Amino acid sequence: MAKLVSKTYGEALFELAVEENQVDVFMEEITQLQDIFAQNKEFGKLMNHPKILKEEKIQVLQNVLKGRISDELTGFLTLIVTKDRYGEIDGILDYFLTEVKRYKGIGIAYVTTAAPLREEQKAQVEQKLLQTTSFKKMEMHYDVDESLIGGMVIRIGDRVVDSSIKTRLNELTRQLMKIQLS
Repeated sequence: MAKLVSKTYGEALFELAVEENQVDVFMEEITQLQDIFAQNKEFGKLMNHPKILKEEKIQVLQNVLKGRISDELTGFLTLIVTKDRYGEIDGILDYFLTEVKRYKGIGIAYVTTAAPLREEQKAQVEQKLLQTTSFKKMEMHYDVDESLIGGMVIRIGDRVVDSSIKTRLNELTRQLMKIQLS
């Protein structure tokens, strides 16, 4: 259910941004909003508190955000509070940013290796991904997992390329288990 709410409102926000030709403005403002919300957990508690009236929440929201972000985005957040969907705000904003990245041709790649990569290796991985995908730009996220032993695992969306030694050893083990000794 929460995913459906995030998708519905996130899509509506994205369509508004495209319609108003303010995709970049909204993207920047939403990135700033996420930082503000992450730093001020009390604000989220206030906006989700069941005993505080919606009108009071809207007044606080407008006092805090008026003049700092666009009126369209302030209105959207007011709608979220009015419909009692503030608890889904993180998912909605994340969905919006994902849609913007897709719209702009930006791929999001998660690369896991057994040891940290040097900067030139990271550049090579990014360049290879740009060559083998339809993306114009890549947003790279790197992680280290020593249990991979060697190689790397790359995830872009729902596609995974696993060339780790750990996976190869597991596959070899499965194949050897299938062989019956006579």
